[in-house]
Amino acid sequence: MASKVVTALPVFNEAHHVSPVLDEVLKYCDDVVVIDDGSSDETPQRLSERSDIQTVTHPVNRGYGAALISAFEYALDHQYEVLVTIDCDGQHEPKRIPEFVAALQNQNVDLVSGSRYLQAFDGDSLPPEQRREINARITEQLNEMLKLSLTDAFCGFKAYRVEALRHLRIEEPGYGMPLEFWVQAVCKKMSIVEMPVPLIYLNEKRSFGGSLDDGERRYLYYQEVLDRALKNVSSECYEAFVGETAE
Repeated sequence: MASKVVTALPVFNEAHHVSPVLDEVLKYCDDVVVIDDGSSDETPQRLSERSDIQTVTHPVNRGYGAALISAFEYALDHQYEVLVTIDCDGQHEPKRIPEFVAALQNQNVDLVSGSRYLQAFDGDSLPPEQRREINARITEQLNEMLKLSLTDAFCGFKAYRVEALRHLRIEEPGYGMPLEFWVQAVCKKMSIVEMPVPLIYLNEKRSFGGSLDDGERRYLYYQEVLDRALKNVSSECYEAFVGETAE
């Protein structure tokens, strides 16, 4: 594994999962940073008891996207070469971190993005139907609009070439942040490959929070984020996307 690799975990109220997940992550990456996004449970206490990680704390909950933005900033500020992001809810297997880093380096790409739908694994969970449907609809729309060939637009398990992140200007703080990321990544001509990961759902009732628990409202929110992301890119990119979609 490269000497300048950091793994970042966005965390919000994960007192139950955070310690065992971090123990496992540290088996595969020496440098680990947790972005504590304003947790109000015992997560801050669990983190403060550890000397083997770094912690970036948001005083209040700002959102999943804001936590990822802080992870990008941390990797850039500390001059890492590779950033791996992994969720802290037990849905991702830390043992796959070296595979993601190796794929990024060996294939000389800017991003390796996990996909829960690229390949079936023994023991895969059955995804919550509404989440799977919305993911599929949004992924298809992104592929059409951005000329991508993704199978999973929302998987949080990724490996980034840090230098490529320097050119992005991500602002969306919520769960729709990946949509803004994909638009800017294509505009900046980032090279992208997908890596299959198992489909693991430990808690099908896990909440997005507030109105986003309603599937239709969540879909409309994603559309708003996507529309705004398109309008905020360069005029050349916007015209290319809109023009090709309209034809």
